[in-house]
Amino acid sequence: MTPTELASKIDHTLLKAEATRPQVHKIVAEAIEHKFASVCVNGVFAADVAKMLHGSGVKTCAVVGFPLGANKSTIKAIEATSAVKDGADEIDFVAHLPYLLKADHQDAKAEFLEIVRAARSANPRVVVKVIVESAYLMADVTPEEGERRIALACAAARESGCDFIKTSTGFHPSGGASEQAVRWMKKHSMGLYVKASGGIRNHADAVKMINAGADRLGCSAGVAIVSGAGSSGGGY
Repeated sequence: MTPTELASKIDHTLLKAEATRPQVHKIVAEAIEHKFASVCVNGVFAADVAKMLHGSGVKTCAVVGFPLGANKSTIKAIEATSAVKDGADEIDFVAHLPYLLKADHQDAKAEFLEIVRAARSANPRVVVKVIVESAYLMADVTPEEGERRIALACAAARESGCDFIKTSTGFHPSGGASEQAVRWMKKHSMGLYVKASGGIRNHADAVKMINAGADRLGCSAGVAIVSGAGSSGGGY
């Protein structure tokens, strides 16, 4: 895979709480230079990023309910709508994890659907990704139970109209993306795209996730990844 092909799969990301506007401007410039898929930021920066990226071919991505996913679905829906009205082409929202842990398909689907409908009321073409903290869903359970939880999350995402299922925020103590989680997501996707994020800090990590089935990668070390260099990265 060429650096350009790899770059087209990367959401170039800055989600630290202490991120500043000059730092955001820097990753926007990097994304335009390397032709990344998108720039992924907290919602406070969505309008600014959308303006800077206009006409570049790089998408604006904003996170919703980040990083805990513990807001009411109504609040996430409002946040998603706001981000889309500010110019976000894509939103990555964090699922309410208890629904997935107890295999509550109906409540998970209902939450996802409320957010999807709200986002698409602002822009019918917006791409919606749901973050399910796969490492947490797979922790301290049998492989069979881990796969069952991933399969349920995929079903809820697919039936609610999400475009992607995404592994991780990169902020949860259970960890980030794993090859196994990506393989299970791909196995149960049935039309969903898969985004791997959390702990992808170098070229080798990126290639492993793509080979496991990831269609998109979320990482703060995008420049190092496409250059083939290692990086200590920064959280995401």
